[in-house]
Amino acid sequence: MQFKHPEVLYFLAFLLIPILVHLFQLQRFVKVPFTNVAFLQKLVLQTRKSSRIKKWLILATRLILLTTLIFAFAQPYFSNQKVDEKQHFFIFLDNSLSTNANGEKGNLLQVASQEIIENLSNKANYSLATQDNFHKNKTASELKDILLKITNTAKKTSLRDLLLKASNEGNNNSTKNILISDFQNIKKEDINNIPSNTTLVKVTPEQKSNVSIDSVFVSDNGSSNFNIHILIKNQGEAKKELPIAIYNAEKLINKQTFSIKENNATQVTFSIVKTPVFLGKIDINFKDTYGFDNSFYFTLNSNEKINVLSIGEPANFLSRIYTKEEFNFSTSSIQNVNYNLIPKQHLVILNELENIPKTLINSLESFVKNGGNIAVIPNQNSTISSYNNLFSKLNAGRLLSQKNDSLKITDINYNHPLLKNVFEKRVRNFQYPFVKTSFNSAFQNASNLISFENKQGFIKQINLPKASLYWVAAPLQKENSNFTHSPLIVPVFYNMGKHSLQLSELYYTIDKQNTIDVDQHLAKDEILTITSTNSSFIPLQQTFQNKVRITTKEQPLKAGFYKIQQKKNILKNCAFNYAKSESSLNFLDFSDIDNVKTSTSVKNTLENINSKNKIQWLWKWFLTLAIVSLLIEILILKFFKP
Repeated sequence: MQFKHPEVLYFLAFLLIPILVHLFQLQRFVKVPFTNVAFLQKLVLQTRKSSRIKKWLILATRLILLTTLIFAFAQPYFSNQKVDEKQHFFIFLDNSLSTNANGEKGNLLQVASQEIIENLSNKANYSLATQDNFHKNKTASELKDILLKITNTAKKTSLRDLLLKASNEGNNNSTKNILISDFQNIKKEDINNIPSNTTLVKVTPEQKSNVSIDSVFVSDNGSSNFNIHILIKNQGEAKKELPIAIYNAEKLINKQTFSIKENNATQVTFSIVKTPVFLGKIDINFKDTYGFDNSFYFTLNSNEKINVLSIGEPANFLSRIYTKEEFNFSTSSIQNVNYNLIPKQHLVILNELENIPKTLINSLESFVKNGGNIAVIPNQNSTISSYNNLFSKLNAGRLLSQKNDSLKITDINYNHPLLKNVFEKRVRNFQYPFVKTSFNSAFQNASNLISFENKQGFIKQINLPKASLYWVAAPLQKENSNFTHSPLIVPVFYNMGKHSLQLSELYYTIDKQNTIDVDQHLAKDEILTITSTNSSFIPLQQTFQNKVRITTKEQPLKAGFYKIQQKKNILKNCAFNYAKSESSLNFLDFSDIDNVKTSTSVKNTLENINSKNKIQWLWKWFLTLAIVSLLIEILILKFFKP
C-alpha cells in the first residue's frame, strides 16, 4: 500500500491523547460502609466491571475513528507505480510495406493503430517510433492524431537501431517498451539481450501465400527485338494460369499466362521491339498476401554510351572490348592527339607510350581533377621519369624500376568492385598468363585487381580524390606478354570502362544507396532534379567536367518511373522498385522464445499493462470505516447500560 500524502501519517502520534484522557478519566470506586446486606456486594462488583468494559469499547471506537480519518486524508492506494509518477510508453509501430496486408480483423497497420488509440491513457505520455519517423513525449490526444495519419513506407529501420532508441528513451523504471511488428526476416538471435521491460507484439497476415516479381533482365536476340526475362517467385501452394502483362508506360504491349509450382520460381519472357527509350511496367493480376510486389518497373535507355579514348600504340584488343553498342571508342597516336576531346571522355587509356609529353600531362591532370579516369599501360622502353611526372601531378605515387624477370600472373582479387560477381566460382588452377618485363611501383591508396606470383600487383586501381587511376605493371604487346589472349583481359578492361560512367541500370531499389551518372555538363549554379507524376526532389549530386554524379538514398520512397531533369529538359529515365525482402513470408516464431514477453494482440497487451498500473484508491474505504466506528460509538453510548 502506498500513500499520496504520507506526511499526514505523522498525526497518528495524536492517538496518545484519547488514550491518556481515558486512562485519567476512569472513575475510582469509593467503599462506603453500609448495612450488612449481602446481595448488594454482588451488584456493586457487576456494575464496576460493566463500566470498565464500556469505557474501553468507547476508547477503541474513537481510536479507530481517528486512525481511519488520518489514513483517509493520507489517501492510500494500491498500484505498481507512484501516484505522482507519470507512466511512459515507448511504442514501435511497424509501418513497413509488409504490414499492408490483411489479418483476421483487417489491415494489419490500421487495426494496430486503432487498438492503440482505443487503449491510450490520459495519465501517461508516449514516444512513438515508426520505420520512417519518431515522435517523442506525446500526450494521448497528440498520439491519436499521429496514429490516424500513419501510412506504410518503404523505409526500413534495423532492429538493433530500434532497440538502441528504446534504451535511450527508457530512462526510468516506469517506461514500458512495446514493439508491434510482423517481425519479418527476424531471427531468434536478433532479439537476444532485449530489455526486460519490453513486450513483443506480433501481427500476422491471414494469407500464407504470395507471388512476387523478383527481378528483370534483358537480352538482345540479334534481331530488331529485345527479350525481357522476368523471374517470378512463389511462396505457398502451386498456382495455375496467372495473368501477366507488360506495358510501355501506360500502353499495353503484350500479355500472357503462366503457372508456377509450390515454393518455386519460374521465368516468363516477353519479346519487344527495340526503341530508344522503353518505360517497362510488368503487372501480375492476382490477389495474394502482398499487392505491392505484383508490379515491377524498369527502363531501357539504349542511347547511353561511354566515351573511351586510347592514346598511343594501336591495340586490337581494346577495339574488340569497347564495342560500338556500348562505347564511343576512339584511338589516337601521341602525335595526333586532339586535346579538346580529352575533357569529353570518361576513360583515357595511355597505351604503351615511351614518353608522356608535358602538354598531355597537364591536360590529364585537369581531366582527373574533373572526375575522369585514366588507365596506363607502359612501354618496354618507357622513360620512368616522364611517367613519374604524371604520377606526381596526380599525387598517386611513383615508378621505382624496371624488372626483366619473367613472372606468372596467378592471383585474382575476387572481392574487388571491378571483379565482383564476374566469376561464377573462384578458379585456382587456370592457365596462368606471364610477362617478361614489368615495372616495380609504389602507389598510394592502391588495391590489386590481379597480382603476380610474388604477390606484387600486376593491375592496380589507385583511388584519387575524384577519379581512379588504373596501372598495368607490364606492356601487353605479344612480344612481352600473352595476357591479351587470357580470358581475364575482357572483364578487367570492360569494367574499367563501365565504372568510368555509372550508366542508368534497368532499375534501382528504394531505401538503398544508388549512384547514377548523367553525361551532362552543368553551369556553376545549375542543379538536376528527379521528378515523377506526383513528386519532385533535389538529390545529392556532384558535378564534374564531363558528368554529374547523383546519389539517392532517402528518396524516392514510392515505386515507379522517375525523370532526371535539367530544368525542363529530360536527361534520363529511371525506375525504382521496392526491396524484395519485403515480399518474404518468413516471420519470427514466438513459440521458440522463452526469455521475452510476447503477445499476438495489441489490445490485450495494452489492457494488461494499463490494468497492472491502474491506481486503486483506498481512502473511501477508510472513510467508510470511520463512519462505522462513529455509529458504533453512538450505539454503545445509547444502549450499553452498565
